[in-house]
Amino acid sequence: MANGTATSTDLDTRLEAHRTELTGYCYRMLGSSFEAEDAVQDTMVRAWRSYDKFEGRSSLRSWLYRIATNVCLDMLTAGNKRARPMDLTESTPLARAALSPRPDNTWLEPMPDARVLPTTHDPAEAAVAKESVRLAFMAALQQLPAKQRAVLILREVLAWKASEVAELLDTSVASVNSALQRARATLAERQEPGADAAVSDPLDEDQKKLLDRYVAAFEGYDMAALTALLHEDAVMTMPPFDLWLTCTRDITGFMTTLGAPCAGSRLVPVQVNGLPGFAQYKPDPDNGGFMPWAVQVLELSDGRITGFHCFLDTQRWFPLFDLPLHLEAETDQVEQGA
Repeated sequence: MANGTATSTDLDTRLEAHRTELTGYCYRMLGSSFEAEDAVQDTMVRAWRSYDKFEGRSSLRSWLYRIATNVCLDMLTAGNKRARPMDLTESTPLARAALSPRPDNTWLEPMPDARVLPTTHDPAEAAVAKESVRLAFMAALQQLPAKQRAVLILREVLAWKASEVAELLDTSVASVNSALQRARATLAERQEPGADAAVSDPLDEDQKKLLDRYVAAFEGYDMAALTALLHEDAVMTMPPFDLWLTCTRDITGFMTTLGAPCAGSRLVPVQVNGLPGFAQYKPDPDNGGFMPWAVQVLELSDGRITGFHCFLDTQRWFPLFDLPLHLEAETDQVEQGA
């Protein structure tokens, strides 16, 4: 189709075909689910308005990435770096645990896989995409200067050639290679124990059994069973609170004290940040049934749970994951028994 002759419907269709991968790119750049979707929408609007100037010297996909990169770089000029609780404070012993919230723009945010991981039939490509949205990698990305971040994502995650990245950023191949080297060095310094742990795609049988045991232990609020599933150095976080706990004693101790109202919860599986996760609904004392409480993201390694991350702003997260804001007890029981 010649440039300038596309109908509105044709152009919408062509632009929308790139939405998921662009959202994944902007999410890696920005660390925020909602800012990423805003950035992609801005990209689409800019592309629509300037399409008559698109001369076709690059592919439509490359042109959209150029626009998206500029949008993200503009959004990052404020210098805000999204983080996890463990990036900001020391862990807190249970005896001193206090729930102190920080503003929304502090936190690295969760993201449903379906919104950022395009369908691919290449298992290796799918594995790289999933690994590159996991929380530990996302947190490391946030420590890079914005242009280094873009270079690393384009070269290592999306497998662009150095010459293609140089053209996109209006710089030289030597500059791209230098930025990539510095970005790799920064990430290597931040490598965390267990951060390279593999989560099979799809989950292998042992991992499925581990998650089944976790659901049974959590829904039964069985701390002995949960302790057996947690790695001795497991970490629990609860944004928007900056508290984070490590070791099984403190995690289960918190769950039976400040977290005691979660007893009797129900868990609904979700795919989040390339990892297994659950939407947690806790008993609703006012209306019956169950009310949304958290999106849980689990990190696994060597047959144990090493990370247990609970994102508590349910009015934002549950709609993002297309989850209901209430579970009826009767419906839940039918589903559980099905």
